[in-house]
Amino acid sequence: MKRLRTSLKNYFLTGLLVILPVFITGYVIWFLIQGMDVVLKYVPAKYLPDTYLPFHVPGLGLILVVIIILAVGLLFRNLAGRKVVHFWENMVDRIPLVRIIYSGVKQLLESFFLQKSDAFKRVALLEYPRRGAYVIGFITGKSRGEVQSKTDKNMMNVFVPTTPNPTSGYYMLIPKEDLVILDMTVEDAFKLIISGGIFSPPENNTR
Repeated sequence: MKRLRTSLKNYFLTGLLVILPVFITGYVIWFLIQGMDVVLKYVPAKYLPDTYLPFHVPGLGLILVVIIILAVGLLFRNLAGRKVVHFWENMVDRIPLVRIIYSGVKQLLESFFLQKSDAFKRVALLEYPRRGAYVIGFITGKSRGEVQSKTDKNMMNVFVPTTPNPTSGYYMLIPKEDLVILDMTVEDAFKLIISGGIFSPPENNTR
């Protein structure tokens, strides 16, 4: 009887781990489609496909947002668009609080999407919060300026995420010699952190 209960428990947990990611992914996609459709309420009826079709086409709002983003990207890739961006950034640079937020968000997005830096490309182990205990961190770059000049060690910027929400965490300055560089990919490291150690990438699954 005990063996049967253990088997049923294992089957249930396995099924849960299979179904939950699928359900959450589907829910997020459905939520985006439904939310973006609200944008279409501000579009004149004569421009909507639903006016001419006998059925509703879901996800038009999402398609509209994608088209707008592409159009803005196309517009600001040319010389005139870059001048507008330069003018806008000069204006933002004069507003103290807005300047900090805008520049920080822009640099973060450039690091992720344009690959202008080595941020979040390397995974490392570091001892925290005590000797003998290790956490996984993401190297975001070399320390510069005063934080580097005040120490004689080669300091590295490291972001240590929390579990199961990796969007929050700690920014730490760690000497390079105290970091153990891992070969696992950033994607596998995120999976390991989000799952709380349930997902463990194989050792040969490297960058």
